[in-house]
Amino acid sequence: MTEFIPPGTRWFDLPSPFPMKRGGELHGARVAYETWGTLNAARDNAVLIVTGLSPDAHAASNEANPEPGWWEAMLGPGKPIDTNRWFVICANSLGSCKGSTGPASINPLTGALYRLDFPDLSVEDGADAAAHLVRGLGLDRIACLIGNSMGGMTALAFLLRHPGLAQHHINISGAAKALPFSIAIRSLQREAIRLDPNWNHGQYDDAHYPESGMRMARKLGVITYRSALEWDGRFGRVRLDSDRADEDPFGLEFEVESYLEGHARRFVRRFDPNCYLYLSRSMDWFDIGEYCATRQNGEADTRAGLASIRIGKALAIGVHTDILFPLQQQEEIAEGLRAGGAEATFLPLPSPQGHDAFLVDIARFGPAVEGFLNTL
Repeated sequence: MTEFIPPGTRWFDLPSPFPMKRGGELHGARVAYETWGTLNAARDNAVLIVTGLSPDAHAASNEANPEPGWWEAMLGPGKPIDTNRWFVICANSLGSCKGSTGPASINPLTGALYRLDFPDLSVEDGADAAAHLVRGLGLDRIACLIGNSMGGMTALAFLLRHPGLAQHHINISGAAKALPFSIAIRSLQREAIRLDPNWNHGQYDDAHYPESGMRMARKLGVITYRSALEWDGRFGRVRLDSDRADEDPFGLEFEVESYLEGHARRFVRRFDPNCYLYLSRSMDWFDIGEYCATRQNGEADTRAGLASIRIGKALAIGVHTDILFPLQQQEEIAEGLRAGGAEATFLPLPSPQGHDAFLVDIARFGPAVEGFLNTL
């Protein structure tokens, strides 16, 4: 399979060997990243963005790549994350197929693709890789760490495992642990991929790609990334213009079905299935409470794990319509960080756009992020 690396990507070489949390190690591993703005003389204006499952490091256009990035409206000169003030770094997740080392990369010890020989991947491994990148860029501390979705998990692991490396934190639609509903959805996504005959225990190629499995996995994901309110408002029960073909009596009939199909087809050949499996499972395993000896009702004490993080100011943002990382998880983050001494704020937003609101509802998220950064 092919890695999908945007133009302008830069790389940082991780220490070799790079130990993984759940065992095993990587050799010759690297992290893909991009930067915007200028590091000031005091070297105290750096902001690091750690991403969700699928984005690459190209968060916004820059000189090396003028194409719009996945957070174009949020990042740039005069925008909420103002690159006239901040030196911004965006790191692609370890385990991805967008430039950082993952299952779709060549294992330098064998000369073949890692595939399922890639070591078990944890959110903490991504956090450690991002911390190495920060230090490798000559930074003793970053002004603010921003994490979206899975990146919100990565950011919390970063703060706990690398104390003092970040002064402040914005957690957007993130979580301190995986909840049963989210685990169930991701389990179904992984099953759809694994049951596709073309997956072949991870031994597929471009000619035998598990397209059906990836389409189903992506559709399940997109359904949970938005809200029922938005689905109803955007599509209602509008039917497609064309009648169903006789040879496909259960084919696409409603506009919402056509939207999901088109979205899935645009995604499937742009993301490696094995990388999807590894990154998805890493979220299910994550629980910040595992770092504390205390237990609550026999489970890891998430609040105690959060309270062990030392950070200055923090902002946890979520939306009422998010079913994948529900609002109580961002409230839990703010309360836990506050218990650890942080000046932490919880901001619930009334966006109708569900988990993906931070990507599209810039009218709400932009002022919140900008307002927090202006206090630093």
